[in-house]
Amino acid sequence: MRPRRFYLFFPPALVKTTRNGIEYGIGAIPLGGYVKIPGMHRPAAGDLDVHTGAAREQAPWLEREHEPVRRALAEERHDDARGALADVRAAVGRAELTDGARRSAERGLEDVEDALSDDAYWRAKAWKKIAVIFAGPATNLVFAVGLLAAVFMIGVPTGVSRTVERVVGESPALEAGLQAGDTIVAVDGTRVTGETISQTIRASDGKPITLTVDRDGRSTELRPARPLRTEGVYRLGFELRPTSESFGPVESVELAFRDMWRVTEATGSALARLVTGDSRDEISSPVGIVQGSSEALEFDVSVYLRILALVSLSLAILNLLPLLPLDGGHIAFSVIEAVRGRAIPRVAYERFSMVGIALVLLVFFIGLSNDVNRLQGG
Repeated sequence: MRPRRFYLFFPPALVKTTRNGIEYGIGAIPLGGYVKIPGMHRPAAGDLDVHTGAAREQAPWLEREHEPVRRALAEERHDDARGALADVRAAVGRAELTDGARRSAERGLEDVEDALSDDAYWRAKAWKKIAVIFAGPATNLVFAVGLLAAVFMIGVPTGVSRTVERVVGESPALEAGLQAGDTIVAVDGTRVTGETISQTIRASDGKPITLTVDRDGRSTELRPARPLRTEGVYRLGFELRPTSESFGPVESVELAFRDMWRVTEATGSALARLVTGDSRDEISSPVGIVQGSSEALEFDVSVYLRILALVSLSLAILNLLPLLPLDGGHIAFSVIEAVRGRAIPRVAYERFSMVGIALVLLVFFIGLSNDVNRLQGG
């Protein structure tokens, strides 16, 4: 199956070129990619009519040119239909049509020609169709594994140390004399760890506290400072240096698969609960994904890359759901056709596609409404 168009992102094209009969391009809509596979469905008698309605209105004599194509397709005489289609193309070329009607008719002719071609998708064996359709989600899975493994090799945050990374200007910590590079060893004389420093400060209820730090190898007790209540918790106004751990290539790949399995289980559980409405608030749209990714990038690059990998994994999982027009729906129908030994009627594809599109749009709008509420503070 040779694709007719192969795009990074979705059309309309920003740039494009044609090589060996395949149109390569970069689309203007930055979502995934677009591949036009010839003949996704067995051609039907009315396929050509969908795009040539305007042409037949402007040149009514084209109607009689269409009839041989309709009859041949209805009787599945595909070689005859291919020959009759050439006559329709010649007739459209002679007709006096507006630019819009001509473009639409030529697009319809091209689609039917693709469906009648020897490399059409519907002609292929079931395993070939499944392999072609699975290639998209598989790319998402491979990307997720590779990126997660790279993150584990670079190093993943494991917590915070006792060393001060940054002191906020005009904060109680700055007034107390705390400096970047200081190591906090005690709060009010009680020794602390990186994880308990924030807990101890928050538990102060705003009462003055004293920090003991290690500075240049010497223990120094700072001036008492009164924490300020911000965003509902008491803070002194400093950040601790994060700690991280890196792993070897083999262990990183193993950890990547573990992460992927946990996300897969969580996604499956959330989808199951969605039926009862319990997980409605957990759904997010591209708006929320962009916001969360931006916040992660500000925090740490490795966290951002990890989120990017898990987004790719989630796309693969959702795309494999057995719903048309998702890839999982095409795979499911290919399996059913292989089992029953004959093609599923075109009308069944169309009806199941309408149900699938409705469900996908419903989930999208739920996620979008959640994101809007979060942005508005709801």
